[in-house]
Amino acid sequence: MRVLLVEDDPDLAEIVALGLRNEAYAVDVAGTYATAEELLTTTTYDVVCLDLGLPDGDGLALLRRAPDDPYLRRPRRCLVLTARDAVADRVAGLDAGADDYLVKPFHFAELLARLRALSRREDSAGSTLRVGELTLDLATHRAWRAATPLDLTAREYSLLRYFMHHPGEVLPAETLLEHVWDANANPFTSSVRVILSRLRRKLGDPALIVTVTNTGYRLQLP
Repeated sequence: MRVLLVEDDPDLAEIVALGLRNEAYAVDVAGTYATAEELLTTTTYDVVCLDLGLPDGDGLALLRRAPDDPYLRRPRRCLVLTARDAVADRVAGLDAGADDYLVKPFHFAELLARLRALSRREDSAGSTLRVGELTLDLATHRAWRAATPLDLTAREYSLLRYFMHHPGEVLPAETLLEHVWDANANPFTSSVRVILSRLRRKLGDPALIVTVTNTGYRLQLP
């Protein structure tokens, strides 16, 4: 899942981004309205974690602009992270288009739980995602092939989840880097190949993820 963290407190931003990356989220960080605006012109995010009190603008204004501005890529979900805890502030945030509202200070475990809940809203099947023999429990981050549990790292799980959201599609390595890694990933690195090789090995035979020569990778449909 690709996350844009918009937070003007550099210490808090660093802590939250590190924690999310340790959970295999792909995280980009913006400390200002202008930086967030720039990133939203080039990248489609699964979730934006949005602080409202930015030094050069109001996060709510950016949230309101996103659906209608042709230059901005609307994030799929928005979670407001702010110290504004009045009921009127919560109402304003939700009415502006936020999907959830979390008041600072917050426990990191609660942030993770809310992100998992937002990600499940993308799945019509609720907390379970199935493609052929593969099953993912989106709430507990567990995976199975048929009845066999898969021992996946957080990154392998995220990669498999992205494939299962796009079964049968040919996915270039650049697309996988964009959605499963983040802006810190080197596009010339072998990260995709290495993690994908480990994932394929754990999925077992017959192979479910195949290489499409000079194009990318595809999760085979049943």
